[in-house]
Amino acid sequence: MSKTYSDLFSDVRSSVRFVSLEDVKARLEDTSRKKPLLVDVREKDEFRAGYIPGAIHLPRGFLEMQAEQKLPDKNEEIIVYCAGGTRSAFAARTLAELGYQNVSSANPGFVRWKDLRYPVETPPNLTPAQLDRYSRHILLPEVGERGQEKLLSARVLLLGAGGLGAPAAQYLAAAGVGTLGLVDADTVDASNLQRQVIHSTSRIGMPKVDSAEQYIKDLNPDVKVVKFNERLNSQNVDRIFGEKWDVVIDGLDNFPTRYLVNDASVFHKLPVIHGSIFRFDGQVTTFAPFAPYDGPCYRCLYPEPPPAHLAPSCAEAGVLGILPGIVGTLQATEAVKLILGKGDLLVGRLLTYDSMRMTFRTLRLRKDKTCPVCGPNPTITSYIDYEGFCTR
Repeated sequence: MSKTYSDLFSDVRSSVRFVSLEDVKARLEDTSRKKPLLVDVREKDEFRAGYIPGAIHLPRGFLEMQAEQKLPDKNEEIIVYCAGGTRSAFAARTLAELGYQNVSSANPGFVRWKDLRYPVETPPNLTPAQLDRYSRHILLPEVGERGQEKLLSARVLLLGAGGLGAPAAQYLAAAGVGTLGLVDADTVDASNLQRQVIHSTSRIGMPKVDSAEQYIKDLNPDVKVVKFNERLNSQNVDRIFGEKWDVVIDGLDNFPTRYLVNDASVFHKLPVIHGSIFRFDGQVTTFAPFAPYDGPCYRCLYPEPPPAHLAPSCAEAGVLGILPGIVGTLQATEAVKLILGKGDLLVGRLLTYDSMRMTFRTLRLRKDKTCPVCGPNPTITSYIDYEGFCTR
């Protein structure tokens, strides 16, 4: 005998556990226990008009398809809600059939929650064009609209628009990082094009910051480019670093400036994502010797600059053209993680890459308690102008 909708809903009601909105609010405010995971199963337009703070959006039509991706822990307490309580009841039973052990349906739903003047949050005010451009980010629970809003509000300073800065800038711009600062005094040369993929033959002779800006603006008009067509030194580092950046990406290739960057980043409390390349090898780490990271700084790893004969530049030793793309992309990935507050950062870890053997290794880095810059009793409190140990 076929069933009517009333029969189906009656079956659902008998098999689903319901929770009142008053209980939902009380559980969310109870700091003595773990908060339940809220799942909003309404449609996109409904969700964009407002939702219960902290809720995950999982439309009813995508529930079976996306549940395991967005709700990985099947033992976690889950409360499902919709506008009035009907769709959430069906969704709760579906989740139970998928193996979720502790699922309840809020009854009634969000309409009543809003009428009661309980807390309501609205999603970031992304434009339709931005919702389309960043749609693949928004689908990721670790990013979502809130994470994309963080990226659009972020400010990343790139030191160098060359081998490492080029791929880092490209992917940060594509990801929607709202402001990119570019520091470079060089002009585009034909020898750059083997690895510095943000530039082109038609822009040979152009300042690198202008060439990079042209590429970035064409890729993503959301991104603001702040150009510093100058070489970083002790006279301008405070001015450049003082413009409220969230993270610095170090794409430099000379030791004196790396020490300058390290000291300035410690003084300004700015995390630095360091990358370096040599012939066929590369390495990446994140220096953040302050709260909440409390990792080592560059001087903890390399207390003093090496002599000139031990530090040849890429112009002298050569570099595989593809290598900067890999290392720079890793730096961009680390920057996005830092902005979003997700994943394990390379603080206290050095990631090395050998392209000839196609191997990655991770080495532990320890903070030097006697470090003259980031240690408890620093002896370096101003900038040191080292001699130029290698050329660009």
